[in-house]
Amino acid sequence: MTTQEVANRLVELCRMGQMEQTQTELYADDATSTEADDSMGPRLVNGLDGIKEKGKMFMSMVEEFHSSTISEPVVAGHCFSLSWAMDVTMKGQGRSTMEEICVYKVKDGQITGEWFFY
Repeated sequence: MTTQEVANRLVELCRMGQMEQTQTELYADDATSTEADDSMGPRLVNGLDGIKEKGKMFMSMVEEFHSSTISEPVVAGHCFSLSWAMDVTMKGQGRSTMEEICVYKVKDGQITGEWFFY
């Protein structure tokens, strides 16, 4: 897949709430995930298994998803970005809107890195 095709598929699956499917279908086994800080889990995770575990950890902190808005991807070479806003109730924290910019790197049709800025 091209970077544009990977980006489009990621957005499609995320809009359907199928985050685990994005990881299974689109990520390389040695992909990395980097957070802006450690408020949502570890700052750096190496490997697909670790990324899947990080996703499960985040979901365990969510009491309720109210809505989610994901932009169309912006592609430049082997990278793409998108904005993502979530209206969520986090356990023990109440309802809030979380906004972030997500950046992804693609190599050989798979996501090899992701960075989240919020």
